[in-house]
Amino acid sequence: MTTLRLDVEYEGTRYRGWQEQKNARTVAGELRRALEEALGSPVELGGAGRTDAGVHALGQVAHARTRGRARAAGLDERLAAALPSDIHVLSARAVDERFHARHAALSRSYLYQVSRRRTALAKRFVWWVRRPLDVAAMAAGADRLVGRHDFAAFCDKPDAQSSTMVVVERAEIAAVGELVLFRIEASHFLWKMVRRVVGALVELGTGALGRDDFDALLADGGRAARESAAAWTAPPSGLFLERVRYPGEPPLGPLRAAVPVERGLAARSD
Repeated sequence: MTTLRLDVEYEGTRYRGWQEQKNARTVAGELRRALEEALGSPVELGGAGRTDAGVHALGQVAHARTRGRARAAGLDERLAAALPSDIHVLSARAVDERFHARHAALSRSYLYQVSRRRTALAKRFVWWVRRPLDVAAMAAGADRLVGRHDFAAFCDKPDAQSSTMVVVERAEIAAVGELVLFRIEASHFLWKMVRRVVGALVELGTGALGRDDFDALLADGGRAARESAAAWTAPPSGLFLERVRYPGEPPLGPLRAAVPVERGLAARSD
């Protein structure tokens, strides 16, 4: 048995998410097909995180297991020839056969991009919010997320979860060009949690949601709170699985845009 670690980036616009599904095009489905074509044998494939439909990845990690000795040298080039252009394997290497992309991970980080201007070129990678945003208020809200909280209000179908408690290690907001960037790092995430947190932070930034009301969402996982957070769910277009971190790997670096959005040339010349 050979186990491979694959570091993958993809644009999720055309896919129904990472996880393989019947009668749906998925990132994992495309990757499995390419792997089996390149290796010439069946593959067991698992990912570190199940991104939803339309969500992108800068650093998804997957493990692939196959019988016998798989030739890892040059595999990334063979995969590039077999994969569609919106999925790219950054690296492929043989690792200890016990490596499991999900179970071995220490943390996952997500990046969300909110655009403060309408953009024709980056619309697949941002959520354009027309209302003015108070970035300082959003940053104060992000600070409140750090620590151990019950995120039932931000989870779709919380009753289906074994627990809705999540320990957030890091949450930060930064204005970069015309973007407001949000990053959150935790050991795991609940279904739609990041997009609903972003939606609530935007409501906070527009003044439609008060700070006490935002804090109350973290304290109340009841139906009314869930319905409010669900109504604010941010679109998948601005969300990226930024990184999956494993033992021995360095911490996250500075917060940066995945796809920058600056002021238009005409606006700059004025």
